[in-house]
Amino acid sequence: MPEYRASKAPISEASNETQAAVPEQQTEPESKPEPESKPEPAARAVRRTGVLVTLILGGLTATPPLTMDMYLPALPEVTDSLHAPAATVQLTLTACLAGMALGQLVVGPMSDKWGRRRPLLIGLAVYVVATALCALAPTVEALVAFRLAQGLAGAAGIVIARAVVRDLYDGMAMARFLSTLMLISGVAPVVAPLIGGQILQVTDWRGVFVVLTVLGVALAAVVRAKLPETLPAGERHDGGVGEALRSMRRLLADRAFSGYMIAGGFAFASLFSYISASPFVIQEIYGASPQTFSLLFGINSVGLVVVGQINGKVLVGRVDLDKVLGIGLAGVIAAATALLLMSLDVFGEVGLAPVAVALFVLMSAMGVTLPNTQALALLRTRHAAGAASALLGTSSYLIGAIASPLVGIAGEDTAVPMAVAQLAAALVAMACFMGMCRPWNRRADSEGAGN
Repeated sequence: MPEYRASKAPISEASNETQAAVPEQQTEPESKPEPESKPEPAARAVRRTGVLVTLILGGLTATPPLTMDMYLPALPEVTDSLHAPAATVQLTLTACLAGMALGQLVVGPMSDKWGRRRPLLIGLAVYVVATALCALAPTVEALVAFRLAQGLAGAAGIVIARAVVRDLYDGMAMARFLSTLMLISGVAPVVAPLIGGQILQVTDWRGVFVVLTVLGVALAAVVRAKLPETLPAGERHDGGVGEALRSMRRLLADRAFSGYMIAGGFAFASLFSYISASPFVIQEIYGASPQTFSLLFGINSVGLVVVGQINGKVLVGRVDLDKVLGIGLAGVIAAATALLLMSLDVFGEVGLAPVAVALFVLMSAMGVTLPNTQALALLRTRHAAGAASALLGTSSYLIGAIASPLVGIAGEDTAVPMAVAQLAAALVAMACFMGMCRPWNRRADSEGAGN
């Protein structure tokens, strides 16, 4: 099989260590032979407009943090405005996450059949409508429903952006590009809570959704005008639902792919436990203002971005990705353990500063954990990138949606549930990584593949 498909940009840095041996019948659906032809015009156009396409993909992957994080400083206000308990308001986060999870499961295989552009544009249009309805929600129940629809539609940007990356890149280049996307999408969680806090200075929580509606319209317009199709017609799947399910079954049959997928999902659950509970922990327990919370959240996001860039620019290609991933998961476990001990007052009563440091370490560790689980999983599939991206995204968002309400189960006066959820999720992620991916065998598998 060629190192990359005809529609891909040439890659010269494929890694023997990460291109593990995978039986093709387990991970690849039947497809037409790959022609040795010149790149399609669309692929050449993508390469000519590389920076713009990178920015567009960054904007699409920024949709989840924008949708979530601009809203976070307003959670206590929503609780008062709609006369709902904190646990119920947190369901608005859960509903959006669940929608994004289920939407990816549908949109990913659709993009393998019909190409990337059409499902993406439809999803963005529905996202705009659902976000506008969130701004008009009269009750918390209506807000939960509209957030579910918002998540379902917003899933198109997440899953298709990842599939486009797999269309264009392979090997170490793909791992580096995913880290670059983390830089771009990482700007969103840095800026979003700051914007949200400032919006709350001049209007209420509904204004946050108005801003998101405008941003959705702008992104849809840019995608329609500037993002070309990256999946040539000859490489699309002719089958319907049955073929999509068979592709997913083949992917799940690969133990290592499933291990990376589950590890990434539980790492995301640890992250989302922080996202869901931190507005109440920082503001209600430690008495910080919405602006202070936004500033701390932005600083933590900067840590994620910086470590992600170190991963992409320095570590990828020099250090084995499995080793980097293991170190990242260990960092998450250490930070979550410290948070739990502080929440239980093992060190006596602590202030905001030590908690903020532990949260910074946890977020920074995600800079190597999240992109590397995705890269290592996607490296194990050449076809059905949409289906693979859907499985990765769906597992992360479903697990995150389950973790979200658990962090508020004991009320707003304790940070223990958040710390317990973070530590439990991180331990499960490490167990799946070690037990299913078996990173100590990766080099042997790679050498076997070369023989």
